[in-house]
Amino acid sequence: MKLLEYQAKEVLDSLGIAIPPGLVARTADEAAAAASRLGPVAVKAQVPVGGRGKAGGIKLAGTPEEARKAAELIIGMDIKGFKVPLVYCEAALEIERELYLGFTVDRDARANILMLSAKGGMDIEQVAEESPDSIARLYPNPWRGPLDFELAQLAYDAGLGELVRPMTALIKKLYRAIPDYDALTAEINPLVVTKAGDIVAGDAKLEIDDNAAWRHKDLEQRYGAVIQGDPYEVEAKKRGLTYVSLEGDIGIIGNGAGLCMSTLDLVQRAGGQAANFCDIGGGAKAEVVENALAVILMNRRVKGVLINVFGGITRGDEVAKGIITARDNLQMKLPLVVRLSGTREEEGREILRRNGIEPGVSAWEAAQKIVELTKAGVR
Repeated sequence: MKLLEYQAKEVLDSLGIAIPPGLVARTADEAAAAASRLGPVAVKAQVPVGGRGKAGGIKLAGTPEEARKAAELIIGMDIKGFKVPLVYCEAALEIERELYLGFTVDRDARANILMLSAKGGMDIEQVAEESPDSIARLYPNPWRGPLDFELAQLAYDAGLGELVRPMTALIKKLYRAIPDYDALTAEINPLVVTKAGDIVAGDAKLEIDDNAAWRHKDLEQRYGAVIQGDPYEVEAKKRGLTYVSLEGDIGIIGNGAGLCMSTLDLVQRAGGQAANFCDIGGGAKAEVVENALAVILMNRRVKGVLINVFGGITRGDEVAKGIITARDNLQMKLPLVVRLSGTREEEGREILRRNGIEPGVSAWEAAQKIVELTKAGVR
């Protein structure tokens, strides 16, 4: 569950971290009223992705009328596939310095990692690429959390020795988001040092572990109407599918997580890039396949679909009938390649051939075929 900025800041406020005054606005009139109360504001699009500023989703407004015009431009705009439902009008800060502070899960190290940098206000990925030494890192003990002397060293390593005391206190507060909210990621970028010397969260991102969502029903009740994840993942979840969005243009469906993962690798090896991971489970009945295809085809980047199914308990001929029914119901025009093996695989392949779908004998052959078709733009 990815919280929007204003939601994440409410959580930070509950942890004792300073945030600027701000008001949510769902209309241009509400944005103007917020600016009347707060003075000069930053009008910020509320979507669960980064890059809002570059997309035109953050605008400064010195007067209520400017705030109104900014909200008119931002509300309803599309940012990386997300339609902006509302804006957050936040009191403008007098910025002296911009820092970066955050934690996430380092899956290679199998541990939480704290990161602090004097280079805030820009993508941390860009900082890591251009000047990795400017990011100080700490892997806290998962049972006891970070100790004061470790946090002090982190601040010194980041070149922020003059802020060691307030930074130590602030990081300890942010780290409470792990036990208190089951947070997987929390990020403050920029962490602003104002001209008055205050340290304030200029922006905030917070992602809560979906597996622990049952422990945080209060957040769901409070924010459920406006929390949005990836639009395809949200839709897949509604349909009971295991689905993860990726950056490519080839839709992937498999029955089993391991089979799906190997299919992603084969497509990559063949020169393509997967648009998603979609595991339809042990069976491949028409309704399940149709739901999976429907979600995949919502993504306009998708140029073709590869289905990799092993018929175990579910027979290959039944799988083939389900795939054809799903394709026909959705009136699918994009290239579709199916690799089918297991119980009654020959009968299943024959059904596919009779209905205009050439099956791949092996997963590698099917991966090469879908990459070839998508690159050729076949329909």
